[in-house]
Amino acid sequence: MVRAATESEPLDAVVVGSGPNGLAAAIHLARAGHSVRVLEGHDEVGGGMRSAELTLPGFVHDVCSSVHPLGELSPFLSTLPLAEHGLKFVHPPLSVAHPLDDGDAVLLGRDLEQTAAGLGLDGPRYLRLMEPFVRLGRPLLSDLMGPLRLPRHPLAMARFGFYGLRSARRLSRGLFRKERARALIAGCAAHSILPLTTMGTGAVGLLFALSGHLCDWPVIAGGSGKLAEAMASYLRSLGGQIETGVMVRDFAELPPARVYLFDVAPRQLSSIAGAELPEAYRRRLARYRYGPAVFKLDWALSQPIPWRDPACAQASTVHLGGTLDAIAASEAAAYRGEHAEQPFVLVAQQSHFDPSRAPEGRHTGYAYCHVPHASQLDVSDRIETQIERFAPGFRDCILARHVHSPGDFERYNPAFVGGVIAGGVADLFQLFTRPVARLDPYSTPNPKIFLCSAATPPAGGVHGLCGYFAAESALKRLGSSGVRGAQGAVERLSDLGGRIL
Repeated sequence: MVRAATESEPLDAVVVGSGPNGLAAAIHLARAGHSVRVLEGHDEVGGGMRSAELTLPGFVHDVCSSVHPLGELSPFLSTLPLAEHGLKFVHPPLSVAHPLDDGDAVLLGRDLEQTAAGLGLDGPRYLRLMEPFVRLGRPLLSDLMGPLRLPRHPLAMARFGFYGLRSARRLSRGLFRKERARALIAGCAAHSILPLTTMGTGAVGLLFALSGHLCDWPVIAGGSGKLAEAMASYLRSLGGQIETGVMVRDFAELPPARVYLFDVAPRQLSSIAGAELPEAYRRRLARYRYGPAVFKLDWALSQPIPWRDPACAQASTVHLGGTLDAIAASEAAAYRGEHAEQPFVLVAQQSHFDPSRAPEGRHTGYAYCHVPHASQLDVSDRIETQIERFAPGFRDCILARHVHSPGDFERYNPAFVGGVIAGGVADLFQLFTRPVARLDPYSTPNPKIFLCSAATPPAGGVHGLCGYFAAESALKRLGSSGVRGAQGAVERLSDLGGRIL
C-alpha cells in the first residue's frame, strides 16, 4: 500500500504529463511505496498513446503511437501486470514489409532464417550479422536501451557497436551486395529520423531489425489508448492519483511535493520551472535540438490496402521508399529543411489484425512521413502517391481522411515541439547528453526537479524507460521512506531482471 499524503504533509512525488514515460515514472515510484500524483492537461491520459474516431464513426485510429515492438519488449513495461488491467497485444504474421519497384517485398519476421532466405545472395551475410544478437535477445536489448552504464554483456555490446556506430548507408553498402538487404536496413534505420549518412544510424537499423526477430511488431487491441488506460489503472491500484484537465503552466501552480518529474519537452520545462532553475541551465536547454517533424494521415477505407505484393498485408508496418539511396535522399531532405518529392512513408495496418478498429468489411489506414521542423506544407498528395506506387488503386478505397500536420501535433500535445514526436534529435551527440550533458541526465541543478520525457535517454518510443530511469534518479532523493521502504529498494533492483547497474 502506498503511503497516503495528508493536507499537512506533502506528496512524495508529482508527475507532470501522462505519456508513457510519465506514467512509467509514477508507477515505479508508487511500487516503491511513495505517494504520487500525476497531472495531465488533456481530458484523458496517454500523451502520444491515445486513440480516437478521427475520420468516420466506428473507425478507431491511433492519434500518434501505433505499432509497439518496444512496448512489449520493454525491460520495464514487461514487468507490469498490464494484461490484468485490460491490455492485449495483437501480433501480425510479420513485422515489416518493404516493397520494391522491381520485385516482391522484402519481409522481416521473427524467423531469422526465413527473413535471410528472402534476401537472396545477401541472406548468409544477414544471418551472420544478426544471429549473435538474436541469440542473446532481450538481455542485449536491455543493455542497449538506457543511459550510459556498464553493460552486462560487454562482448555482445562491443560487437553491436562495431557495426552500429557506422552510418546506416555505410553499414548497408559495406555488408550487402544487393538492394533487398540494403533497403531492409535502410527502412529500419529511417526510424531514427536522421540522415542515413549520420554516424550511429546503423545501430537504429540493427535495433529495429533485432526487435522484429524477437517479437512480431504488435498493435494494441482497441487502440494505443488502451495501453495508457492499463497503465493508469495499474497506477491507481497502487494508490497513485491522476488528475486530468490540469494544464500546468507555472511551477507555483503545483501542489507541495518532495520531488517533481516532468514528462515534457526541454522548452516546456524551462517555461514551467524556469524560476526554479539556474539561468545557465536554461540556456543549455534552449540549445536542445528537436529535428524534423512528422506529417500524418489517417484513412477510413472501404477495403484493405491493395498491395501489389499481397505479402505486405501480413505486416503491421510497411516501409515505403524503395531503395537505400531513395530513402537516404528523403531523410536527408527533411533534415536540411526540405520536402522530399518522394518521401519515405511508414504505413501501419492495425485493422488487419484487430477487427475492433473498423466496421465489418472496412479498414483503417495510418501513414506518416518526415518533414522539416514546424513545416506548414501539406504533403498529403505525396504520401498517397507513394502508397499508390506500391498499391495501385489505393485512392479508390478512401472513404474519408484526417490530417495531422506538425502544427496539429504541437497543439494536440505541447511536448511535440514543432511536430517532433520522438523527443528530439537522437544522434550520437545528443543521444546520451539529452537534454544537456550531465552525469545524471534525468536530474537538474534543482535537486527536487527531474525530467522524465523522451528528451532523456534512451529517447523516443513507447517503452517507458525514460520514466523508469528518471524515477530511479528521484528515488535516490526520496530514499526509502515509503511504507515498503527497503522492500521497495530490493524490488527496484529486480524490476529489470537485475540488469540496471
